[in-house]
Amino acid sequence: MGGYTQQQMADLIHTHRTGYSKMENNQQEIPVDALVLVAKGFGMSVDEVIYFDEKNGVPNAVSLNDKAALEQLQLINELDEEEKSILLKLIETFVSKKRFKDYLQKNIAAL
Repeated sequence: MGGYTQQQMADLIHTHRTGYSKMENNQQEIPVDALVLVAKGFGMSVDEVIYFDEKNGVPNAVSLNDKAALEQLQLINELDEEEKSILLKLIETFVSKKRFKDYLQKNIAAL
């Protein structure tokens, strides 16, 4: 399996490579539809993409219900380092944006 280039990721989310590069480097907002396209492209749910870094490894006892998630983690594990890096940067960006939004909502509600 070849590595994903910035151009291939840009094609996946229907944008220009320069726009994708800015998203990857936190210089541009990532639109929700791009998140959906990334999730579909990697055979994951949006929730799995957003919380990917919080799922540390595979559970010890894997039930039938976990099979799809396990297969997805194995597929991600088969990606080369550049692909993993790109995917993890996207996930990190989505998670940090969600946490910031949650933080703001919680603190605005406390006023």
